[in-house]
Amino acid sequence: MDFLALPMPALLQGLAVTLLLGLVSFVLGSGLGTLVALARISAFLPLRLAAIGYVSVFRGTPLLIQIMLVYFGLPQLGVRIPPIPAAILTFTLYSAAYLSENLRGGILAVDKGQWEAAHSMGMTYRRILGRIIFPQAIRTALPAIGNRFVALMKDTSLASVITVVELTRVAESAGSSSFRYIEAFVVAAIGYWLINTALSLGQTALERHMGRAYA
Repeated sequence: MDFLALPMPALLQGLAVTLLLGLVSFVLGSGLGTLVALARISAFLPLRLAAIGYVSVFRGTPLLIQIMLVYFGLPQLGVRIPPIPAAILTFTLYSAAYLSENLRGGILAVDKGQWEAAHSMGMTYRRILGRIIFPQAIRTALPAIGNRFVALMKDTSLASVITVVELTRVAESAGSSSFRYIEAFVVAAIGYWLINTALSLGQTALERHMGRAYA
């Protein structure tokens, strides 16, 4: 079996686009997810309800439908977004809903006595979060966050439906032009596997590093 059924330049370009989609969406989704998590634990009821609604919508609907709504639906409202930004926007919103729940679980796992002790020392809410709560919450939520990152990398394959030339799209084009679908998609699968294996190893190393800090 010739595993070079995919042209190397096209394969590397598709791999680069896949990494771009996954990394940028994860970073942006982590930032948005943090804000949503804080809104979920807020004492301000309207803010908390808005966050609950956001999470419910994006976790309760298929990612493929969300991508199509952003890319094909928004132009009907006069908003046209190019394929790659449309994919990043959708992946960011989608991943933020899941990451917010991961972070919220980590925050709630921190003993309430630490909040009370910090308040009694006169620390501000922002300082309590940054210095006491978040470091512990991230350590607790890290396995779930890592799993979400791996899942997001695989989800980037759905960007091929809106003409983004990422790894899956490259494999599909190579397969349709050469009728060697097995070789093309096996190479693409190996690419995803290598990416996610590297992410998993990095997650394990980070967990060990953070675990030593609390040993």
